[in-house]
Amino acid sequence: MAAMLRAEGRAINRKRVQRLMRRMGIAALGPKPRTTKPAPGHKIFPYLLRHLVIDRPNQVWAADITYVPIGRGFLYLVAVIDWASRAVLAWRLSNTMDVSFCVSALEEALARFGRPEIFNTDQGSQVTSAAFTGTLAAAGVSISMDGRGRWMDNVFIERLWRSLKHEDVYLKAYADGREARAGIGGWIAFYNHSRPHQALGNRTPMSVWRAASRRRAARRLWICRFAWTTLARCPHTHSRHNISKQLDNLPGRGNGAFQPSGPPSWSSRRGPLQTAPRVHSN
Repeated sequence: MAAMLRAEGRAINRKRVQRLMRRMGIAALGPKPRTTKPAPGHKIFPYLLRHLVIDRPNQVWAADITYVPIGRGFLYLVAVIDWASRAVLAWRLSNTMDVSFCVSALEEALARFGRPEIFNTDQGSQVTSAAFTGTLAAAGVSISMDGRGRWMDNVFIERLWRSLKHEDVYLKAYADGREARAGIGGWIAFYNHSRPHQALGNRTPMSVWRAASRRRAARRLWICRFAWTTLARCPHTHSRHNISKQLDNLPGRGNGAFQPSGPPSWSSRRGPLQTAPRVHSN
């Protein structure tokens, strides 16, 4: 503004322009510098990821909010990601910084992908609200929060924002919210299912998440099968018939893709697992 006025021949400096703009109530049309604003009275949880090895999906999830510029203003975007696989599990766009769109994204992620052991966020008022933390507590999830000003504590989702903006938002310059929602949705689908990730061995984020989920499901079913031989009741809610059927239908069964090494060495109810000997009739 000061440069434009000087070009018109007016003798004015930057400080005078700032003072006059404050007195007239003139402000730039654009997002404020910070999207992370703590709210007084909201509980702040400790950071739980320090020195933690994160090596499996659904071990740690993270969420963050960023802004998306559009033709005449901007929108706010929240995303929930899985740390180990880098997969985007849910996202929402909003034109206000209220808590409802954050809770909506969280509930979708929990409904579609199960629940994590730890959920990490910053200290913004949306994610420290009772509605958001209450949803996590009701699901039995441990809550972790970054230190103030510690963007590195949530570095993977910050890296996601950089990729999204430089590969999609800045190139397409969306005119309105409808265009932004369609374009961002298309980019996230491409990121999850088609874009290879170097840190994942050139695999896609969602393929890594699904492979680990299949391995967990297979191990759980094998535990159920061996538990039937010693326990009066399987610890999981399966029937004997359903366990066998699900084991036979596991992807890759029989071709070496996943072959458990054997039953677990102990049972929490009866100690070491022992298979009952078979009695052969003559």
